[in-house]
Amino acid sequence: MKSRRTDSPETAAAKAGFSTASAYRIEQDRRLTSQTQATRGRRRPDPLAGIFDEEVIPMLVAAPGLRSVTLYEELMRRHPDLWPGVRRTLERRVRAWRAVHGPAQEIVFRQTHEPGRMGLSDFTDMADLGIAVAGEPLNHLLYHFRLAYSGFQHTHVVLGGESFVALAEGLQNALWTLGGVPQEHRTDSLSAAFRNLGRAAEEDLTKRYEALCQHYGMAPSRNNRGVAHENGSIEGPNGHLKRAIRDALLLRGSWDFDDLPAYRAFVDELVSRHNARNRARIDAERALLRPLPRARTQDFEESLVRVTSSGGFTLRKVFYTVPSRLVGHQLRVRLYDDRLELFVGGSALMHLPRGRAQGGGKHGHVVDYHHVIHALRRKPMALLSLVYRDQLFPRDAYRRTFEALLAGLGERAACRRMVELLALAHDRGCEGELGACLEALLEAGELPQLALLRERFTPDPQALPQVEVQLGSLGAYDALMDCPHVAGAA
Repeated sequence: MKSRRTDSPETAAAKAGFSTASAYRIEQDRRLTSQTQATRGRRRPDPLAGIFDEEVIPMLVAAPGLRSVTLYEELMRRHPDLWPGVRRTLERRVRAWRAVHGPAQEIVFRQTHEPGRMGLSDFTDMADLGIAVAGEPLNHLLYHFRLAYSGFQHTHVVLGGESFVALAEGLQNALWTLGGVPQEHRTDSLSAAFRNLGRAAEEDLTKRYEALCQHYGMAPSRNNRGVAHENGSIEGPNGHLKRAIRDALLLRGSWDFDDLPAYRAFVDELVSRHNARNRARIDAERALLRPLPRARTQDFEESLVRVTSSGGFTLRKVFYTVPSRLVGHQLRVRLYDDRLELFVGGSALMHLPRGRAQGGGKHGHVVDYHHVIHALRRKPMALLSLVYRDQLFPRDAYRRTFEALLAGLGERAACRRMVELLALAHDRGCEGELGACLEALLEAGELPQLALLRERFTPDPQALPQVEVQLGSLGAYDALMDCPHVAGAA
């Protein structure tokens, strides 16, 4: 248009770089082409004509939370002749209507986190990853602690549920690994920390959780119930952590671990890599954390139990065996997430792995055959209908051997031989080697011969060291007493 002020249409068009025809068209109508085009109308009839305004909108006004798929199913019920492909059209119409007439939605307000102020805790279910330990599926949770500012993370494998014991142990492990304490500790509505009875937050804290936070000088807080994004600093990283574990398992090529410590070491290594990448930020926040107290506080539950004539005690619907010398004694039990610590008075006695009650209210059993084998040798037929018989066998090969003995020898002979096999494993300390031998015999279709196995696992006399003790003569002591320096010392 600047060139047109002094030049002809042909010259101005050439200078502008377009055709002469376009120049003459612009001379006649200076509007843009898009402004002269008429709006395209519908190319086919509206399938929702007489339906959307008359039926759908009243339903949306009456119940704004209705899903589009529910509206579609209702319309198909009311109008059987309606084309099934109208669903996408309906969804677009509903979305457009809600954008103009729909209710206001909740807004997420992004927060600025200050260093040293907030640490967050949460539990995440790991069942969907299919982790196994020694071939058995591991039903577990993962306790996850994170600092909101630097992203420091700590995890703890939890075998039970969201209990106070799991929370206290995991939180304290995280704080002592970190080397400091944040000002505030936030959780969601954990049953371990809050009673969830609908009271104010100050009245809702459990006494044990409140005492735990007071011990470390942290202010306890929680997000509003059912509003997970308020814990976004831990909820989002939960998903990232699970995906990182899944990817690491794919690289590993196996979801099965030899034992629980191996799996815990695997998870700890992944978390350590993450913390190493954020080392500078974590070190900067660590300098602003509050100091740790002198010692940890209680991260266990304590109970008193009495050992019965059955050779054990029952705690939380789980029966535990102990050495029979403890029958009639009262024991003090410290209950952790994965273990029990037993005390007689103030003296530490032993550790036991923690068991879990079975589904349907059935009792669980944690049985060590070493505790009962001496009594079972006197009553071998008790093995046949023993309540915890399957848990008594230390390995699957022993259980299968007993089934083979029952089929081949009958009940009495099978019980006697199986009890003697367990006694052999106990006396000679050859549980693993004997189990491998029994496995080989089962594959060969043979029954174990007790005499041959005793001979095989009896220590070889030639392999025993020959110890010769030469006693000194009494006269040597008299000679020592006659020495001047010895007499002077005396």
